[in-house]
Amino acid sequence: MKGSFRVPVHPPPPPSPLPFPDDTDEDDEERFVNRPCYEFDRRLGVSFNDRHCRHCRHYLTARCPHIDEFLEDVEDLSPE
Repeated sequence: MKGSFRVPVHPPPPPSPLPFPDDTDEDDEERFVNRPCYEFDRRLGVSFNDRHCRHCRHYLTARCPHIDEFLEDVEDLSPE
C-alpha cells in the first residue's frame, strides 16, 4: 500500500495596499470623502477604510460615477 501525500491548499495572500501620496490639498480631500457611492475595496487592509474615494472599489474605473472629476486635472501626457 502506498502512502498519500497531502498538499495544503491555501488561498493566495491578499495584495498589499499601495501607499498613496499625501500631497493633496485640503479642498480636494474634502471633495473626495464620504460620497454615497463609496464602496470599500476589500483588497486593501481594513485600516484603509476611511471613506476616501481613493480606497473605493470604483476609484478610477468606468464604474465610478464621478470619474470626470478625478480626471479633470490630469495633464495631457501625449508626446509633443
